[in-house]
Amino acid sequence: MPKPGRRSFLKTGFLSLAGVASFSQPGTGKAEEQKESETPPPFKLGLVTYELAKDWDIETIIKNCEATAFAAVELRTTHKHGVELALGKAQRAVVRKKFAGSRVRLLSLGSTCEYHYADPALVEKNIEETRRWCELAKDLGALGVKVRPNGFVKGVPQEKTLEQIGQALEKCGEAARNAGVEIWLEVHGEGTQHPPHIRRIMEISNHPAVGICWNSNDADVVNGSVKEYFELLRPWLRNCHINELWRSPSPWGSAAGQPPDKVNPGFPDYAQPYPFRELFSLLRAAGYNRYTLAEVPQSCEPIRFMRYYRALWEQLAK
Repeated sequence: MPKPGRRSFLKTGFLSLAGVASFSQPGTGKAEEQKESETPPPFKLGLVTYELAKDWDIETIIKNCEATAFAAVELRTTHKHGVELALGKAQRAVVRKKFAGSRVRLLSLGSTCEYHYADPALVEKNIEETRRWCELAKDLGALGVKVRPNGFVKGVPQEKTLEQIGQALEKCGEAARNAGVEIWLEVHGEGTQHPPHIRRIMEISNHPAVGICWNSNDADVVNGSVKEYFELLRPWLRNCHINELWRSPSPWGSAAGQPPDKVNPGFPDYAQPYPFRELFSLLRAAGYNRYTLAEVPQSCEPIRFMRYYRALWEQLAK
């Protein structure tokens, strides 16, 4: 068998390169049809201190968010940051100055105020507490106060509870408007997180300072899509919580193993994939230009985790 010469080698090489070139010509393959967006999304990535940052003080929150390019933070009550209703005026001014001098926006305060109780005195107590959170948000320069429904009361008709929550939110909305801030009702609670229930609450409240905080729950998903319920709540969308981005369905049909239900109390069951790429597309189409706040469990390597999280967020948000 004769040895291949230089001429034969070059001929074979050129033919191979020609094949590669013809395969990768723009506009000739399916990959071109699925071209990734070249414009960044109008919304940005931020963080809820629940629970990744629950043990961080303000300085650590700012330092870690700046190191990983997380642009905003929601400070959940009871955490180490210490931003609570008991802060005096001077202390509030110090907190405001710390964030103002950083690249991290203090976006919102995550209260646990809720209005579903059967006892009217408890409902009024939570309304009054919400007023105080609105004043704190004003003093700190935050935009919103997050509140929540937390389930239905046994023996009370659901419609009555929804009306009660909506009426309470109307009062809270007045307090928010007077303080120059907003109230964000988290899509939350067993049963109450069902998007049609949240819409009913919003219709009853009917206040311009009251909106919803999308929470990326399993209950949002209908036949693998969140579009139906996103459109149902879109008119009131003011904030967005996201969670484990690995839950996004794979374009190749593979799926990561699902952890046991309730493995992380306070988080969704993660019983099914969640279409984050579709959610981000819907946010983009809706012109949503605020933040998607990561609400995720703790990590023993928080900075590394946040960098990976940002990288995945950027891919899904294209």
